[in-house]
Amino acid sequence: MSYRNAALPVAERVADLLTRMTIDEKIFQLFQTFITDENREEVKQQIRATGLGSRILAASNLAGNMMLRMAELDDLNEIQRIAVEESRLGIPILHGRDVIHGHRTVFPIPLAMAATFDPAAMEEAFRIAAQEARAAGVHWSFAPMMDIARDPRWGRIIEGFGEDPYLGARMAEAAVYGFQGDHNEDGYWPSDRILACAKHYVGYGAAEGGRDYNTAEISDHTLRNIYLPPFKAAVRAGVGSVMSAFHDLNGESASGSRYLLTDILRGEFGFDGFVVSDWGSVDDLIHHRVAADERDAARIAFDAGVDMEMVSLCYIHHLAELIQAGEISHQQLDDACGRVLAAKFSLGLFENPYVERPNPVNLQMPAENLQASRRTAARGMVLLENNGLLPLSKETRRIAVIGPYADQRRAMLGSWVNDGLTDETATLVEAMCAACPQAEILTAPIGLYDEMLMAAAGADVVILAVGESNARNGENNHVAVLHLPAGQDELVRAVGKIGKPTVLVVFSGRPLVLTDLVGSVDAVLWAWHPGSAGAYAAADVLFGDINPGGKLPVSFPRAGGQIPVHYNANSTGKGGSDYLDLPGKPLYPFGFGLSYTTFEISDLRLSQDQFKAGETVNVSVQVQNSGQRAGDEIVQCYIQDCVSHLTRPVRELKGFRRVTLQPGESRRVEFALGPDELSYYGPSGKWLLEPGVFKVWLGNDSRAALEGSFTVTP
Repeated sequence: MSYRNAALPVAERVADLLTRMTIDEKIFQLFQTFITDENREEVKQQIRATGLGSRILAASNLAGNMMLRMAELDDLNEIQRIAVEESRLGIPILHGRDVIHGHRTVFPIPLAMAATFDPAAMEEAFRIAAQEARAAGVHWSFAPMMDIARDPRWGRIIEGFGEDPYLGARMAEAAVYGFQGDHNEDGYWPSDRILACAKHYVGYGAAEGGRDYNTAEISDHTLRNIYLPPFKAAVRAGVGSVMSAFHDLNGESASGSRYLLTDILRGEFGFDGFVVSDWGSVDDLIHHRVAADERDAARIAFDAGVDMEMVSLCYIHHLAELIQAGEISHQQLDDACGRVLAAKFSLGLFENPYVERPNPVNLQMPAENLQASRRTAARGMVLLENNGLLPLSKETRRIAVIGPYADQRRAMLGSWVNDGLTDETATLVEAMCAACPQAEILTAPIGLYDEMLMAAAGADVVILAVGESNARNGENNHVAVLHLPAGQDELVRAVGKIGKPTVLVVFSGRPLVLTDLVGSVDAVLWAWHPGSAGAYAAADVLFGDINPGGKLPVSFPRAGGQIPVHYNANSTGKGGSDYLDLPGKPLYPFGFGLSYTTFEISDLRLSQDQFKAGETVNVSVQVQNSGQRAGDEIVQCYIQDCVSHLTRPVRELKGFRRVTLQPGESRRVEFALGPDELSYYGPSGKWLLEPGVFKVWLGNDSRAALEGSFTVTP
């Protein structure tokens, strides 16, 4: 049997196996099930009869308990053994799990990793997550999420890379490379990596009102130029799977759209992996009222291009009869099944279907992984305000570390954490004690505001830790008001009135409104949900062991009524960007972030000021650390197509470089602007580079003022 021969290329093994399979065996490869105590025996019997495509490992009981962790490995092997040894063809099961921002070692939330503007750090984080997950029997992660999100009320903004398609695309590529590594010439991935899944395809981040699962209306122009680029980049990086979204887009279910899934994803982008529906989203076609029943939903979704159905049973119940009726072809079935089988072969599951049961002694979190998480967390923290208080001196005698998140563990990890252990996660109080052991750290119980104020009054410096819990963001956790949760605004103001030097440290998964609070404190550090070592990373930044260099991947509004307030809005006529009662600009713009040193960006140079379409112009600037500390600056390159057939953004990010400079050191930073950077999807969705004048700005955020221009000729 050729499909058993590991020396053959993946494509040959898939072709051989397909010839041996019955229709039912093929259909069950297109099903992902969720095993419970109630359905366990039924699932086992079904696996023996027909095999199974995938098992989703959701809401596992393993987190926090080593014995249960070992028991789950035994359970994975038991179910896998039935598939491999007791089914007719021995096709292994693909184990899928939400490994969103780390496995055992929890990294900062993806939005925080985007704030690093460092694709190498992103790739390292996802590589470590893949290696830990694969060692625990996970083959496939439902990540990275690359939904462009312009509305911070949407709870799932934490899972993505922010508001900008260029930054999102670079981070998406890095995450895919981290998870999967590179195929060899025969189609096999490294044995310590897992299958990536680009989600949620597409436009899910544009849900009306920031309400999860909701309707989105996006013009084709905006869809192609803003929401699709990260998915295109993921396909270019070789992503093995794509997840179709829950919502309806422009009146069509995203999981039932042939235009999105076949015409664009496969036809235009060249995606050759498989598409999995989000949880029950095939069945959701009935709730969207575009399908009359399960049979109708199965026909629409499968014909649109959804290969595997997650959890709901429309395919299992109706694909066979749809094929028999000629509404779905045998070739379509073979194509879908072949794509799923290819992933299993590429992962090496036929040769290594089981996970080794490790020695409990080896179940400790690797120190080097924890250090990588700490380093990444610090790189993504954003200094929003500082009147000179930071960095703190380690000679400070009495430091009050107070607030609702001063002594919290679980909130450090963020949402969508299945495998990180809370008891391994330090609190900010513990991290501050470790960083400055000679100081007296004053604390107060959570919720006892009088005690907090007393601690603040007795301190030389106050660290006030506020923000959101892990339960206040993530899936189906949208909010209408973007202020700190109840009582925290009042606490900030009350501490501010005491008059002690105060640093506001915010642990959050989304932008929040700070407009009325920043005047009450001396410094603001946006720490996000920073992961397993995040508290230590915050202490590193507060004491200056690490100079903050993170930048905002999403604009921070002055008030919720400004939303949307993204930097890359289209040009409009007659101005009118301000409100009668509020400026139109955000409180903190995209790309913004302070440092403990200063940088000067000057001497913009163009390699040429006129060139033909298809050629490239190089634009560069001199960057100098003009301060007294070593630090990182993120130089950002923005362009404007001055005259175009369709309205275009006032500015678009088209390049960034994170550079580390010693005091007084300078470096020339260069960006290449060619057809990929200067083109856009124009009329009728055509990729277009229009001749004419372009402006270019270089600086350290989206308000960059150093300007040049060039002309593209036909």
